[in-house]
Amino acid sequence: MQDTRRQVVPGSTESKWRNGLDRNLHTLPPEYDAEPIMVLDQPKLIEMLKDPGSTMFQKAKACQRLATIGTKEAVPALAALLGDDKLGTYARFGLEPIPDPAADDALRDAMKGLKGRLLAGVVNSLGQRKDPKAVEPLSKLLYGSDAEVAQCAAAALGRISGPQAAKALQDGLTRTKGPVRDAVARGSITCASGLMARGDRKQALALYELLSRPDVIKPVRMAAMHSIIAAETSITRPKTNVSVVPRA
Repeated sequence: MQDTRRQVVPGSTESKWRNGLDRNLHTLPPEYDAEPIMVLDQPKLIEMLKDPGSTMFQKAKACQRLATIGTKEAVPALAALLGDDKLGTYARFGLEPIPDPAADDALRDAMKGLKGRLLAGVVNSLGQRKDPKAVEPLSKLLYGSDAEVAQCAAAALGRISGPQAAKALQDGLTRTKGPVRDAVARGSITCASGLMARGDRKQALALYELLSRPDVIKPVRMAAMHSIIAAETSITRPKTNVSVVPRA
């Protein structure tokens, strides 16, 4: 087959224009160059977040960088952005990995003034951090008017686990309906697994038993039944002492 494509003459105006276009396509404008931001230290990143003149791109990249190197000192600057429609997600991603209780405090405090998608995001972050102090406010969200937030709260309680979270989810199974109840059931199976992992076998089995009832969605019910069988047949399960009464 004959090649009918028009050839561009080297050195011509068109050739120079095309070569210039190719270079421009591979060169980022300075305002969208992330590399200088991703090597900044924490004080400069915090300053960038606080600076009204910083662009949206710069602040987003600063949040990402703080997710790697951030400490307690970065929490206030990140927390100030949790209510921002465009930067809220970046801010909580920056807060999630910070190994200091101040990040938990900031996320819990933010719950009071947020709603909708931003609130759901903060709820997810509290679940990821497994903050036990968040159990009470998360429990209240199970019964709110926002079904998406309620479902996120159920998932977060499951990840946090522990006796208080288990009690909140057990109550939720009896007081919620529809998709929210299904989310509570899924959160409960996660919670029960966490209880078993930390050695609270009795409460874990009680929760599995509750989830084995016919009114629980099938995937969760089947998982609960399987977990009960696995726990009762495990070679590491506690042994029951049986006393033998001698015959007269």
